[in-house]
Amino acid sequence: MRVRAPIDEVWHALIDPGALREWLSEYAEVDLPSRYEFWGRYTPEGDRPRQRLLLAEDYVLRFAWTVEGKETVVEIALTEDGDTTSLSFSQTGLPDFDALLADPDSPLGMMHTFWALSVTNLVDHVEGRSLTARCDLTSPLMSEEVLIDAPRGEVYTSIADPGVFTRWFGARIEAEVHVGGRWAMGSLEQDSAPAKIVDLVPGSSMSLAYQHGVVTSWELEDSDGGTKLTFVQSGFSEEKPPYGSWMGWLSGLAELRRFHEIDGWRPLWTEVHLEGTPEGLITLDGN
Repeated sequence: MRVRAPIDEVWHALIDPGALREWLSEYAEVDLPSRYEFWGRYTPEGDRPRQRLLLAEDYVLRFAWTVEGKETVVEIALTEDGDTTSLSFSQTGLPDFDALLADPDSPLGMMHTFWALSVTNLVDHVEGRSLTARCDLTSPLMSEEVLIDAPRGEVYTSIADPGVFTRWFGARIEAEVHVGGRWAMGSLEQDSAPAKIVDLVPGSSMSLAYQHGVVTSWELEDSDGGTKLTFVQSGFSEEKPPYGSWMGWLSGLAELRRFHEIDGWRPLWTEVHLEGTPEGLITLDGN
């Protein structure tokens, strides 16, 4: 992904415990070259630190992270590109696309969206922008308000128009934009269980209901020349909240804000690889 900040500032945000507590985790302790740990309510299996530092030098950070009893390896590498920084990220041992769909809210399954949200907040942190709320993995409450510096009509179009939604969200969206219409990530023809649009008030709101009962809702209000967006996920069992999808939506809200607020916006991510992802699902050209 691309970061509009010097490489030393990005590296500092990766290794400074105070910075980590702002964009990544509730708690963090770093003592290079021997210790790199983070834990707390925003971290999967965050009751205690589960990381073991492997390398932190030459703008490469690598650590082992035991998740569900399985040791994975996380690597974040930075390269300088003029006044900007290129960041590459990987984590071994995660489920492929089909396994992720089968159990997206297991600790391993939610790693994809945990990092999507976390690294997006890292970028906003070093670029001096306000951060998106992190997911509290101890709470079933899934409601968030964000302020977007753009007129309400423009924000509504970016949610209700599948083509515009695809641009900022980074995944292909197809939809029948009316109450009762289908809404699918990918293709309506290939999605055997698309969501259904159950609420649509032009310029103001849209809600999607999924076959497993979860409802996602966007509500828009004018706010000092901009827009207040309230996003809610509901209809799930509080015994097993869908944290994986919630973190994915939060990372999407962060990019939605950037889409409307940054002149010459381009998607943060330049390349994404998840084993087994259907061809054409991920879209990163911003067009």
